[in-house]
Amino acid sequence: MQRPFTMSADPALADEDASSGSGEDLNMLDAHSKHHPVTPNSGRRKRSRKATGDAIVDAMLEIAAASKMRATAITRNEERFAISKCIKVLDEMQGVDQSIYFFALDLFENPNARETFLSLKSERRLIWLQCKFNTSANAANG
Repeated sequence: MQRPFTMSADPALADEDASSGSGEDLNMLDAHSKHHPVTPNSGRRKRSRKATGDAIVDAMLEIAAASKMRATAITRNEERFAISKCIKVLDEMQGVDQSIYFFALDLFENPNARETFLSLKSERRLIWLQCKFNTSANAANG
């Protein structure tokens, strides 16, 4: 088995590089380099770059697909807890004072409040709104 021949750019190390192999190895390498340019692993390097590029493309496609799925899920969630749905439910509720009604409209600007409101059982929604209203009124006065 032949060891690869390396040429050092530093002349002081060139002798050391040359002395590391036998004279016969050097003669064979010298004769070989005169007839054929040395391009080690050029075929493998190209395939490796292509494989790496393909892997990057695949990863980017996966990221794009995941991003689309996430955007779709967010859109569905926004539609599920839309302000218009909250207002519809609020309009159907009995016993909602006008001040609570307009407070709720402001509260529905918060996506978390919309989700909470629509997720509550119908008999608890008014109580929840009243508690929120009283907490807000106390904070404003206190």
